[in-house]
Amino acid sequence: MNVFIPKEMDPDEQRIPLTPSAVERLVKLGAVVEVEAGLGATLRYTDEAFSKAGATVVADRREALGRADLVLRLRKPPRDEVAAMKKGAIHISHLNPFNETELIQDLAAAGVSALSMELIPRTTIAQKMDALSSQANLGGYVAVIIAAARLNKILPMMMTPSGTLTPSRVFVIGAGVAGLQAIATAKRLGARVEAFDTRAVVEEQVHSLGAKFIKVELGETGQTKDGYAHELTEEQLQKQCDAMAKACAQADVVITTAQLFGRKAPVIVTREIIAAMKPGSVIVDMAVESGGNVEGSRLNEDVDIGGVAVLGFSNLPGRVPEHASQMYANNLVNLIDHFWDKENKTFPLKLDDEIIQGCLVTHDGVIVHPVIRKKLNLNAEIQ
Repeated sequence: MNVFIPKEMDPDEQRIPLTPSAVERLVKLGAVVEVEAGLGATLRYTDEAFSKAGATVVADRREALGRADLVLRLRKPPRDEVAAMKKGAIHISHLNPFNETELIQDLAAAGVSALSMELIPRTTIAQKMDALSSQANLGGYVAVIIAAARLNKILPMMMTPSGTLTPSRVFVIGAGVAGLQAIATAKRLGARVEAFDTRAVVEEQVHSLGAKFIKVELGETGQTKDGYAHELTEEQLQKQCDAMAKACAQADVVITTAQLFGRKAPVIVTREIIAAMKPGSVIVDMAVESGGNVEGSRLNEDVDIGGVAVLGFSNLPGRVPEHASQMYANNLVNLIDHFWDKENKTFPLKLDDEIIQGCLVTHDGVIVHPVIRKKLNLNAEIQ
């Protein structure tokens, strides 16, 4: 099976889809691997390093796309490259499938079987392939680091001959993968940490990291089968907002991580809440790319709202690109290895497998993912 890994096209993206060690794993499976020249330049991986791993370094990107059976990327493919892939090829990357409607239609029209890394099911067996979680983990870490760098005071308590400095207070909204890592990182840096989540089931995890869990009686909330919080009612949102206002007013740093699967992120920190915060406080809106949790946050900007710095930076995992690339590469190779046919040295699409069913978006000229079909009003039965 011919596998091709092209360079990422976004000039601001420092991550790469596969590292030399990950390429070596594919070669050992029996794959014929081609990588585009300069693939690892952002991380100082030379073409020679990929060659030593067993890959062939190629210069003609479109020609390589045309002969590849399997194309591996980090970000979604440029639309003008979809037609360059051969019919029946398999493409795996982040696709942003709920928003990139035209791209998904292009992939189907080209006869490409596209797997979206965002849609890997959050099941025990698929944990090693879960790129959303691996990248969110790093994002939670980075959120605390950039907040600490922006804050005009230190995070830990410090006892000095000049007096005792009290610890900064960090409030994390949302205790999923990113939130839990933010809590752990803030605690390691010595902050006093509080957290809130609509899912009472995460309270024990928050306590295990040494943080205080803020309880709000919201009634029935729960979570989806993939671990995402259900959308709240208007009454529940108001109760949450009242609790948020008190916690934010006391905090030096607020980190928001609340996102809804396939939908716009909820606004949970309003301008009224920000107005009650201390001047010099910092908010990091980790949901800014999906609409934002913070009223007034702007994508890739540091906004001053009444003396409070609201940071809305995208691609937080991309700020630690070496480890982010290692983790994403492992996710990709783990996915391929799980289904690899060792005898025929191929990556067969097992359409009856729950992992493939969860992340396969297009196949055999058709958009096959049921949620995306519903979103596009493609309700007719797939033949």
